[in-house]
Amino acid sequence: MRKSIATVSVSGTLTEKLDAIAAAGFDGVEIFENDLLVCPLPPEEIRARAAGLGLSIDLYQPFRDFEAVPADLLARNLRRAEHKFRTMERLGADLLLVCSNVSPEAIGDDELAASQLRLLAERAAEHGIRIAYEALAWGRHVNEYLHAWRLARMADHPNLGTCLDSFHILSRGSDPIGIEAIPGEKIFFLQLADAPLLAMDVLQWSRHYRCFPGQGNFDVAGLVRHVLDAGYTGPLSLEVFNDHFRQAGTARTARDGMRSLIALEDTLYGAAHPAVPTGFAFAELADPEPEGAGALGGVLAALGFQRTGTHPTKPVELWEQGGARLLLNATGGDPALVAIGLDSPDPGAAVKHAESLLSPVLPRERAPREARLDAVAAPDGTEIFFCDTAWLDDFRPSGPVPGPLSGEITRIDHVALTQPFHYFDEAELFYRTVLGLRPQESLELPDPYGLLRSKAMSAAEGAVRMVINLAQVGARDLPWQHVALACDDVVAVARRLRAGHPELLLPIPANYYDDLEARHDSVDPELRELGVLYDRDAHGEFLHLYTVTVGRVFFELVQRTGGYQGYGAGNAPIRLSVQHAGPH
Repeated sequence: MRKSIATVSVSGTLTEKLDAIAAAGFDGVEIFENDLLVCPLPPEEIRARAAGLGLSIDLYQPFRDFEAVPADLLARNLRRAEHKFRTMERLGADLLLVCSNVSPEAIGDDELAASQLRLLAERAAEHGIRIAYEALAWGRHVNEYLHAWRLARMADHPNLGTCLDSFHILSRGSDPIGIEAIPGEKIFFLQLADAPLLAMDVLQWSRHYRCFPGQGNFDVAGLVRHVLDAGYTGPLSLEVFNDHFRQAGTARTARDGMRSLIALEDTLYGAAHPAVPTGFAFAELADPEPEGAGALGGVLAALGFQRTGTHPTKPVELWEQGGARLLLNATGGDPALVAIGLDSPDPGAAVKHAESLLSPVLPRERAPREARLDAVAAPDGTEIFFCDTAWLDDFRPSGPVPGPLSGEITRIDHVALTQPFHYFDEAELFYRTVLGLRPQESLELPDPYGLLRSKAMSAAEGAVRMVINLAQVGARDLPWQHVALACDDVVAVARRLRAGHPELLLPIPANYYDDLEARHDSVDPELRELGVLYDRDAHGEFLHLYTVTVGRVFFELVQRTGGYQGYGAGNAPIRLSVQHAGPH
């Protein structure tokens, strides 16, 4: 299907927006009136620029507060409309969005509203223009899409139809099944936006928290199915009002919007993800010191990892314990989590799927006999590799292994990455669409300096778990990333670390354990001595501990029992407070 986007959805000047929208692969554009009004170029030049970029101008919007008004106001509104029609002729646009009236002067009279809409359509027809009438969710008298359609049907003019907007329909909890009662040819336009579920005034919700399909909680795909079943043949068009989007880069926001529509189409046509990851192949950490001599190497050794291999052409070491594999890359800079390798049932299919969603393969040098290992960049720059087992053959044994690789740690349980505030929604869409992860918890966690926004996602049965956190709370940056390592007995690990490497354990306040004992009937008193944190839900229990931070990285050791699927989120404020307190 053709794809369009409203210029209000991205930041920048109108010309910058058009360039970015075209570069992202859109077919058309909605021109938001304010973008044109502040543009120094005349409408004819905008028309030519859009045409030169291969963009059709699908809609000019919005025209407000027209219908169901007294006669004197109607005359003024028609004069306004004639000016808009002349502007649209210069712009080369033939469809005008008319929003339902929100003015206190509007009269609750359907026959009056329909007759005035018919008059507007007659005037528009003289200019070769059609009118798409839309019910705003906060319209004074018309705020339901079927009411707007009823008025358009009563007006009975070929140049008058309706515009359907997923936000206005779904935010009110309206049943979209009624869309199928509207003739497809009378659905003149379809605007799409998702949103998180929020308990707030719908106008403020709309103006600040809309997002692209797949970034919120609305069933946008279900609504679109009803629109297509009604016979609609126009474009899928994005109209998003979002404070963060207005501060993000124009090009990447436009590209993210296109990604959302491609993923939406995949959902509509039942296209399953070709290669959802089945586990973590590795986590790669930048370590400024070679051969495990840096601080990270010391932490890994203390945790029981063994250096088992070195790469012949790159300054990379392989460290292993159980099924957990970590790479140390001596490329300089502060220690940080720079790449994640994912076990893929079909790496080639995973790469093609990523490319179809506008995530190109990163250039990478590879020696002739080295395994092919392709990666794409996540929004925060972390490299995501799609792996089979061939990559392990690239590593040469680094010497005799002093003991068995089996140990207390069994695998990587999850990774947590911090995101710049204006990339957070983009990151969620990336991991959901490119990797096929499913959303889990979405939380705002107390931090000493504000609230930390956090989102968890996972593959089926928790084979891959990832958490994205906002990188900023208030005026403070939160650079921390972490790798969570699963083990069968976290208390035993804590005993060993407390005896041999107590400096590695993050100190937990005694007040936490006082409260823990108050909240739970039975808690092992040894947890207090060892600095182990505890959580439980209806399905099981969760024990975990944290190491101190090295550079940007710290480790979490976790033990899940029963069917516990969470992340101990209730304990995160404790960890954040201690980390803010500084080095330990």
